[in-house]
Amino acid sequence: MTPPPGLLAVIDMQQVFADPASPWAAPRYAEAAQGVRRLLPAFVERTVFTRFVAPAHPTGAWQAYYDRWPFALRPPDAGLWRLTDGFEGQAEVVLDAPTFGKWTAELAALAGPHGRLVLAGVSTDCCVLSTALSAADAGIEVLVVADACAGADDDSHAKALHLLDLYRPLIRVTTTAELLG
Repeated sequence: MTPPPGLLAVIDMQQVFADPASPWAAPRYAEAAQGVRRLLPAFVERTVFTRFVAPAHPTGAWQAYYDRWPFALRPPDAGLWRLTDGFEGQAEVVLDAPTFGKWTAELAALAGPHGRLVLAGVSTDCCVLSTALSAADAGIEVLVVADACAGADDDSHAKALHLLDLYRPLIRVTTTAELLG
């Protein structure tokens, strides 16, 4: 089998989204993690993990956001920001960002030579969506692997996937079977 082209960006597979007791828990996190694990062997040396981290001092609208979610104002080395499911040990590159969208200059530089960005992770309706739209605007082909993503809930996940698929051909929603098959 020929590996699929592109860079795999695994978005925010972190404790804060995995822990059912967290207010930011993604109920189908474990299923998304299973999908990510299926993708990893096909993207050896072409995988980036991202982490959402709180800024040291929120500014602008982020101040109101963290007034609503004060539990999250923790330093980047706090346990809630750790990658889960053994991903920490598998992460070739980890990029931190205090924003929903992970399409940073660093990710753009890594994705550029590959011409395609394959997205998996959480939350479909927040950080995955924000990353996909920014990358597509930059002219990168984006594939969102539906069964390697999880949303805040099933309805939000489905709506986000529908919205993303409206951006064809810039963004395409796929599955692990389609991508790896």
